[in-house]
Order: sequence, then C-alpha cells, then structure tokens
Amino acid sequence: MASLKDQLRGLVYSTEHGDICPECREPLADCRCAEAAEDARLASLDGIVRLRRETKGRKGKGVTLIEGVPLKAEALKALAKTLKKRCGTGGALKDGVIEIQGDQREILKVELEKQGFKVKLAGG
Repeated sequence: MASLKDQLRGLVYSTEHGDICPECREPLADCRCAEAAEDARLASLDGIVRLRRETKGRKGKGVTLIEGVPLKAEALKALAKTLKKRCGTGGALKDGVIEIQGDQREILKVELEKQGFKVKLAGG
C-alpha cells in the first residue's frame, strides 16, 4: 500500500479534463475502475446463490441476504426489485448483496430456482 504522502500527492482536478479518478489517474469520463471491479466480482463467484438470515447490527430485526448472484449490476438491481415485489417487503442492494426484510428464505429459494439459479440455504 502506498504511503499517506504518496496518496495525497496525486492530481484530483484538471481544468482541461475536470475531475480525475484517484485510483487510475484518468479523467472520470474515461475511468473504467467500476467496470473492472464488477468484472472481478463476477469472476470470483462459483455459480451458487446463497441465502442466509441475519440479525446482526439490525436491533434484532431479521433480513434475508442473497449472495453470489452471477449477474451484472443492472440485472442484479432488476432481480432485487422483482424479489422484493414477490415477497411484498422492502429491501436493498448493497455491494452485490441483495437484502430482503424479514425471513423470506423459502419464498426466495423457490423463486430463484424458477429463474434457473442453483440455490443453497446457508447458516442456521
């Protein structure tokens, strides 16, 4: 990892190009860091969608987490919307993980298997 001095030394704005990406030092219009991160996330998946229930950090409220879905960001967002609608609850999409409010594992397992995904229930 670069030292703090090296991190603070880089160009952050240019009157010629506008804002500069801090990672690749390209103008934001030409930056491909997000695409590279998305490709790396997809490459690290094993093709199995994992469903788990979690309450940690949510004041006892349970949510169902859906991890490992091998879809690009736009398709993942559309899938999250259809799953939330199917369950009749709210939720969110954070860092490639779909969060659905409540313990909806059985409903989600059936729905994801209908769409052709291999699903495993993870955790207790």
